[in-house]
Amino acid sequence: MKKVLITGQNSYIGNSLKYWLMREPEMYQVDTIDMKNDLWKAKDFSQYDVVFHVAGIAHVSTDPKMEDLYYKVNRDLTIETAKKAKSEGVKQFIFMSSIIVYGDSRSSSKKIIDKNTIPIPTNFYGNSKLQAEEKIKLLESKDFSIVILRPPMIYGKGSKGNYQRLARIAKKIPIFPEINNERSMLHIDNLCEFLKIIIDKKVAGLFFPQNKEYVRTSELVESIAKFHGKKVRMVKMFNPLIKAMFKNNTINKVFGNLTYTKSMSVYGDEMVYQIRSFEESIEFTEREG
Repeated sequence: MKKVLITGQNSYIGNSLKYWLMREPEMYQVDTIDMKNDLWKAKDFSQYDVVFHVAGIAHVSTDPKMEDLYYKVNRDLTIETAKKAKSEGVKQFIFMSSIIVYGDSRSSSKKIIDKNTIPIPTNFYGNSKLQAEEKIKLLESKDFSIVILRPPMIYGKGSKGNYQRLARIAKKIPIFPEINNERSMLHIDNLCEFLKIIIDKKVAGLFFPQNKEYVRTSELVESIAKFHGKKVRMVKMFNPLIKAMFKNNTINKVFGNLTYTKSMSVYGDEMVYQIRSFEESIEFTEREG
């Protein structure tokens, strides 16, 4: 039996992984721990094979007053947790980083990330994640495996962020801009299956899980609307205005380009994790119950 500790109690990703693993209770014991105060420091990590560190500030902020908090939580807390895990005999430490370490999406041209792309964060969210990566890698040894994940936008039933905003729009409006952009995305079931494989195989390294398909924002809105029996007409009349507004952070997030090369996210026949197609993922996300 694998014993897994998930940091970040009540986190969307943490709870999703716990549910995913506990479908096989004879194979996994999964506990979660709150990291919002210092009580976690008294927790005995020695009983666990794996620590999955998902605790952190997930949203991107440009408020300079938030900068110190981002480094304290996303960098310093990660390092402290990894050090405790190593000192108490945990064998594998999994850290949730982000595609944002490569900077923002691009509006006017495709932003395609490959294995030679150097991370250049453009905000303190991305920089705090990258600095955490660099520090915990120094702790790696033959008895302490480090796994770093840099996923793109994660979505699924109950998720927060841009997906839910677009889903609300898809159910309400009759028209939507047809921008020819491309995004890498990752459905929560694909992520959880990937994590399960990582845990089972005791691997270490840097990974870039994503769905098989790239997604256009207009395609995403159209697919959500279709599932709910609605039709959204795609129009190009707003495109010049949207392109003129691409310096706006929200517009860039929604309509910008940001993809991993697909080969980066394929890890052989023994690590097949893309169990939900894009179409299936919309169904699993939008259906009731």
